[in-house]
Amino acid sequence: MTDIIAAAPASTSARSTSYWRAAWKRLVSSKLALACMAVLACYFLMAAAAALGMVGADWNTEVGVSFANPSFAPDLDNPQAKNSLVEGQQLVVDPETAVLDPLTPYNAEVDKRMAQYGEKTVKLKTVLPLGGDKWGRSILTKVIKGGEISIFVGVAAALLATMIGTVLGAFSGYFGGKIGDLLEWFYNVFTSMPYILLVIAFATVFRHGVTTVILVLAFTGWTSVYRLIRAEYIKQRGRDYIQAANAIGASNFRMMFAHILPNVSHLILVQVSQLVVDFIKSEVVLSFLGFGVPTDSVSWGIMINEVLVELVLGKWWQLLTVAVVMSTFVVAFGLFTDLLRDALDPKASRR
Repeated sequence: MTDIIAAAPASTSARSTSYWRAAWKRLVSSKLALACMAVLACYFLMAAAAALGMVGADWNTEVGVSFANPSFAPDLDNPQAKNSLVEGQQLVVDPETAVLDPLTPYNAEVDKRMAQYGEKTVKLKTVLPLGGDKWGRSILTKVIKGGEISIFVGVAAALLATMIGTVLGAFSGYFGGKIGDLLEWFYNVFTSMPYILLVIAFATVFRHGVTTVILVLAFTGWTSVYRLIRAEYIKQRGRDYIQAANAIGASNFRMMFAHILPNVSHLILVQVSQLVVDFIKSEVVLSFLGFGVPTDSVSWGIMINEVLVELVLGKWWQLLTVAVVMSTFVVAFGLFTDLLRDALDPKASRR
């Protein structure tokens, strides 16, 4: 009798690539995606450093003359700058010498102050590279601190809105019937009104604050997530794996959030990315209109609101700074969202 020995092929030892691993490989294979991630990492690190007080903590400190031009040194030939030196707006003056002798010549007193506080003047040469606002505060420091609040508002509101939309969409799509009809009516109430008017209406009712802005944006921005997740749950609830889970006695909660949710998680991730961009722009609009972050704080929207008067006077540098910084973040995040959607698309590898 001939012994037949079946040898297992060497290919069986090859490890299959998981969905998430394949998506990550598709994402990092794009140079544009890597560039976007690098830019976003810089922004998030900047926001984290500002939140910890490492940078931007002194954003409200007057360190220069009013409407200082973008420069690494104060313009001491400008009469306004000299006047600021005398009044103590630019230099920290000792209380004993704060009162000027009316008999002292003006220019001599300025020279005296400049000589006495030379170290402070040297320090000023490095704090206003992007200019100052009408109170003499550094625009560079303000845009960093403003980025912390705007990014925090966008991310927190996006996560909360996604959670609300996912839960409501899951219940509506999975159960249907009267529960689905009730949630559909609730959804139609929110979508029947213009979004920006709905946001302003909520913001007007509640007290202004960062937490209020987050809640307002989340409670009015969950509708897009709800519509997408509801449609996916309607499609997934009839699949074979759900029928099998139901046959072995799995609870509705387990089928909704342990079986179906992982299969739609890539869509949720994309929705979070899209909402971050949308909510940052909404925060800018709300703060610009006076319904957003309180005026004793700073955000990109508040900075844009401040430039209304500055542009009339020909002071353009604050608008340019915040426009470039905010648009760079929004464009990078938008491109990253599109690339992430393509990477998470299972059909992307076959295109």
